[in-house]
Amino acid sequence: MRAATRRDAHGRDESSPPRHAVVIGGSMAGLLAAAVLSEYATVTIVDADVLPVGPEPRRGLPQARHVHVMWSGGARAIEEILPGITDAWTAAGAIRRRLPTDLVTMTAHGWLPRYGEKQFTVSCSRDLLDSVVRARVTAMPGVGVLQRSRVRGLEGTTARITGVRVDTPQEEGLLLPADLVVDAGGRGSRSRLWLEELGAGVVPQAEVDSGLVYATRIFRAPEGAHALGFPIVNVQSDPRVPVPGRTATIVPIENGLWQATLSGTRGGQPTGDPDAFVPFAKDLRDPIVGQLLEGRTPLTDVAVTQSTTNRRLHFERTDLPDGFFAVGDSVATFNPLYGQGMTVAAKGLLAVRALLRSGGLSRPGFGRAAQRALTPQVAAAWTLATSQDILYPGATGMRPKPGSGLLDAYVNRLMAGATVEEPLTAAFFEVITMTSPPTAWFRPEVLWRVLRASGRDTLKAPPLTAAERTVAGLDGAAGSLLRPAGPAGAEGPAAAEGPTGAEAPTGAESPAAAEGPTGA
Repeated sequence: MRAATRRDAHGRDESSPPRHAVVIGGSMAGLLAAAVLSEYATVTIVDADVLPVGPEPRRGLPQARHVHVMWSGGARAIEEILPGITDAWTAAGAIRRRLPTDLVTMTAHGWLPRYGEKQFTVSCSRDLLDSVVRARVTAMPGVGVLQRSRVRGLEGTTARITGVRVDTPQEEGLLLPADLVVDAGGRGSRSRLWLEELGAGVVPQAEVDSGLVYATRIFRAPEGAHALGFPIVNVQSDPRVPVPGRTATIVPIENGLWQATLSGTRGGQPTGDPDAFVPFAKDLRDPIVGQLLEGRTPLTDVAVTQSTTNRRLHFERTDLPDGFFAVGDSVATFNPLYGQGMTVAAKGLLAVRALLRSGGLSRPGFGRAAQRALTPQVAAAWTLATSQDILYPGATGMRPKPGSGLLDAYVNRLMAGATVEEPLTAAFFEVITMTSPPTAWFRPEVLWRVLRASGRDTLKAPPLTAAERTVAGLDGAAGSLLRPAGPAGAEGPAAAEGPTGAEAPTGAESPAAAEGPTGA
């Protein structure tokens, strides 16, 4: 009679030899991958940078300078991986903001009312978000970090990856054997080339490039704005109009600061000229962001980023060697405007954790199974981002699929309805925050409301309260009259939370095409 297998609290076979996993990159995706794998193996994170101890800029993450969004769908997923992380973020200075109560956003169809909380976001700098997660993960038993070290290539065969070669400060070409290698190296990942060098075949790639450019500056907020719970303010583009898409966003972040990000697609990009920053924001569909920034004290220069192409590597379509999978920006990079990257990685890694709990690292073909488990989240976000970006003048890449007109009309009608009907506003944020898949927009109760929605009586001006207008130095208090009473009947940001304007899908887009206002 065969003895029963002894398993520990995580379901691991205690009689099996110790496992070792290497994670390439100490990004948010890499840290979360290490946390998930630490239940089943010792983990070595390899990163080319010196990882900061606190919320400091990191050389390998230049896009951190721009506004970032941690949607409620992503925050909940990370909370499952790292219980208590949301409280840790807020303790470090982040602000949990309810959506859409603490959000003033002009979508393509008009201003969204500031109803009571439907979803939430975590509002802070990317450096703060990363630092809290990094401190938590690197303190886990069995998780180590090789800093100032660069992976030279994958070791193994077309059948199985067995480790990586690393150049460290002490040794070049150091072999790190591994039962599993996870590529979380980001936009600069070279795994595609390394796999080809091993003879594993070509990894298919797709791209959509709208020519988007980001420009960001941090300002000192008006006195009293932080205590008031000043909302996020966002003006989006309307892709139904054949002109470059330009947006502007102000996100109140930690330490009483305002982080302001401008964006523009090909032909309408912002520049690094500090004198042009506020005029750009005032020249949008509504000048409110520029008006709020006018006269404010800038605390930084203008940071500009041009690497915003949507790129997807279809590892799941390749006969991958076992013992390897890729995650995060190594798989897909999305236009940062949509705020998807961190959420897609976190939710995908929850699917990988479910695989681990059902069979562990020892199950045959685990790497390929993990790559497939990540794919649904990546695919949904890819459709959302690319179906919007390809509409702008000069955009290159795959075109909208034929026959999508009826779907586009439905989504446009939903977005118009979201500007006047609270249940449709709730449905909008449910999908935008990646809490539910786009199919949630086709539930019977949503479908019925969409078919009867008109979009009439949309707010005609930014729904700022009298107190918000006063603290910002804007003239009069007329804006407070334009805000419908929320559930609490409060005029002010009674539900002080909502991080960024989620830009609605308009024009010839798929049902997933809902745009978020800030970089992820």
